[in-house]
Parts: sequence; structure tokens; C-alpha cells
Amino acid sequence: MLFAELAAATEDVRAQPSRLAKVERIADALRALDADERVAGTSYLAGSPRQRVLGVGWASLRDDPPPPAEAPSLTVAEVDGVLAHVASLSGAGSVAARRAALGGLMARATASEQAFLRNLVLGDIRQGALGAVVGDAVAKAAGVPVKQVRRALMLRGDLGAVASVALAGEDLAQFRLEVGRPIAPMLASTAPDVDAALEKTGPAAVEWKLDGARIQVHRDGDDVGIFTRSLDEVTARIPEVVEAARALPARSFVLDGEAIALREDGSPHPFQVTGSRFASTSGVLLTPLFFDVMHLDGVDLLDARGEERALALTALVPEPWRVPRGGPEQLEEALARGHEGVVVKALDAPYEAGRRGSAWVKVKPVHTLDLVVLAVEWGSGRRRGKLSNLWLGARGEDGFVMLGKTFKGLTDAMLAWQTEKLLELETGREGHVVHVRPELVVEIAFDGVQTSPRYPGGVALRFARVVRHRPDKPAAQADTLEAVLALRSS
Repeated sequence: MLFAELAAATEDVRAQPSRLAKVERIADALRALDADERVAGTSYLAGSPRQRVLGVGWASLRDDPPPPAEAPSLTVAEVDGVLAHVASLSGAGSVAARRAALGGLMARATASEQAFLRNLVLGDIRQGALGAVVGDAVAKAAGVPVKQVRRALMLRGDLGAVASVALAGEDLAQFRLEVGRPIAPMLASTAPDVDAALEKTGPAAVEWKLDGARIQVHRDGDDVGIFTRSLDEVTARIPEVVEAARALPARSFVLDGEAIALREDGSPHPFQVTGSRFASTSGVLLTPLFFDVMHLDGVDLLDARGEERALALTALVPEPWRVPRGGPEQLEEALARGHEGVVVKALDAPYEAGRRGSAWVKVKPVHTLDLVVLAVEWGSGRRRGKLSNLWLGARGEDGFVMLGKTFKGLTDAMLAWQTEKLLELETGREGHVVHVRPELVVEIAFDGVQTSPRYPGGVALRFARVVRHRPDKPAAQADTLEAVLALRSS
């Protein structure tokens, strides 16, 4: 298959607002892939090379590309071969070799292929069809139930590999939980309070929600593997968790939990202390706190009821390494100890890896600030033609201080309104960024304030999302940087 066909499919999908139409267009592209191109082609359609880490960044792509080819000739297999070669280069001279290899590839590409390739390598596809949508397209192209593809993806964690098997007409049941191979973690939806969460889950237990780093721990005999939420292996970085895993009274298991930096009194350090520890083997020790078990001594527990898995976890893991669990009173206790909130978990639910459904529902207190829009970026995909990503600022001593950006929480009606309003406030443009007079106030919900060298104020908001516009409120009444700093974790 010509690489240009994937580039064209991606452009079609980017311009298509309908999810069903995206799925159909991607399914057409998947059907056209040759058998030896299915792994790579599926990964490209999902927005990333299958090699994941190429060692190629802006420095290698910032120069003007070579003149584009007049007609397409590159195949998907050829592109994959070059990118595999680029990913394998290391050591002295590897930077120049990567640039040369990528430059040669770009020289054979048409203008549209060059744009697609550049965005692919930089992880900037923005066609609104990553991951889940491509998985649904695999099911459609292969003529198999979406549920089967999702479960296979959960167990294998590799969309290209699952697509290759499905498109070949092979049985997806061949994908099973394997100790040592990470699976996509189960995710939680949200609710404003515990009562609302219980309405979603039915009979449930309530567990503390920690602000740690999600880990999945696999053990087979003395072999231990620890993986992050994104399925990257971090075993060598946290030997204290490896030691804890080997101390548990079982030969093999797969556990889900968090690694977190705790003070002597048991309260959590700020998330950044935990996060920075993952970049080094030195520093504050991390404590593992587990909340689920998916496999135990040869028995898969993915389909077991949540209550059964909780009993198995209690029998395996001592209390100091388990996330506290109980009734609704856990919310007050978790907050009193400095944690984020709670997760309400249905007693009868299986472990639905990779899914964000109603079986697990998180409840966290919501902080809000009134901030001023300093600039805004044009949207892409279904938001094309709308001003979307807001640059947010708080009042400082000498003007407004930027705290970060967000496009989350915006409805179509809000996008339309803010586009019209912010164009009235426009003071200039720089690429896809529209600078505006700092007059429009927006109410922003967020999960916390953390130190950040990225922004002038030295802090950033975690998981910021728009609650509402506040045209009724003058910018002079927006929250101050001092107020924001007072919310920072200490």
C-alpha cells in the first residue's frame, strides 16, 4: 500500500466530525493494507510509529525539508523499515545518522506525505481518531464484534498486533493475560459526590484515591516487572517496589496499584516528588499501595466480581500495602490524610481493562479559580474553525501571569460563543495563536496546583477544565497569583 493512501485517509478523518464516519474511513484504509503492513499501518492511523521511541525530535525536523517528490512511490512497508532503522541507531554519530535516514525518506515523499510523516514522528497527528476509534475500525474492517477487539487490546496492549490477527481472520481469543506482559489499566469515570457515584455503580465499596503514580506489578517466581499507566517498564527505577513484590506469599500474580511518596506521618508528598522519583533510582522511597489483583498463582481474575478480587487481594497483600477500603466515610478520612478523594467501585464488576465505565467512579473535591484569557489557539478536528485552547492567567503585581492552557470542558455552544468574543478582543496573531486583550474571565476547575518551571508564575494547574465563561466579571476581579500559590501542595 502506498504511504500516500494513509496520509489521505488521515486528512479525510481529520475533516470528518462524525465518529461513525471516521471509523468507516479508517476501516477502508485497514482493508487495503498488505499483510506485512498491518502492524505498522494501524499504528500510523492511530497516530504513532510502532517503534514508539525514535530518538528524533524537533532538532532533526526543524530545517526546511527537501523538495517534495512529484508523485507518490513510498510504501507503508518502506516507511516502517526506515523508521525501524532510525529507532535502532545509538551511540556516537547516531544523531547525524538519524537525520540522514529521515532526510532521505522525506526526499522520496510528496508534500502531503512529508506533512503526515513529520506529524507522525512528532506525535502531532490531531485527526480525532486515536486509539479507541481505530480499535473500533479494526473490528469493522475484520467483521468481528468490537467487544472482542477491545478485550484483545486490553490483554495484548498493542493495537497493531491485534489488528494484524483480526484482519488475518484469526481467533482473537488467542490473546490471554500473560504474567510479565502489561495490560491496559481499568479507568474510572467521575461524579460530584459519593451519592451520585453510588447511583452509577449500585452496591459498592469506597477506596481512597491517591495522588501517586499508577503501577502494574507482575511477578513470576523471582522475576518481577513493574509497568506504568502507559505500559512502560520502570522495574529498575523502583527497587523498593520490586523488594515488596518478592515479599508477598505467592509465586505469580498481577497487581494494580499506586506508587507514592509518603511522609513519616503517612501523608503524601506533592505529586511531583513521586513523579521525579521515577526518573531516578535515588531520592525518597516510594510505597506501593495496591487496590486490585488480576491474576494469582495461575488463575486469571479479570472476570471475577470486584468483591472476590478484593478478598483475594486482602489475603495476599498486608494492610500497609493496600489502599484503604470501606464505606462512604472513606471520603472524609482520605481528605483528612491529604489524599485526593475516593473511588467508588461496584462489588459485582469485572476488571474491564482500558475502559472508563460506570463500575469505577472517582469523587474528588473540585477547586475553581476565575482566570483571564491571555491568548487562544485555533482548534483542529471537529473544532476546526473555532478558537479552542485557552491560555490562562492570574493577576500578578505587574500584569497577568500565565498558568497554563486548556480546551477541556468546552461545549459546542461555548466554543462558538468564545470564538466570536475573543476575535473581538484580538490584538495580533502568531501562527495558530490569537493574542487577545486580557478581559474575558473564565471559571476553571482543577485538581491541584503544582510547581512548574514551564510557566512564568512557577506553577501550573493540574487537569484544568472550563466550567463557564464569566463575561459579567471584570478582569480586575480575577484571582491573583498569590491566591493560586496558596493552594499549592506543600
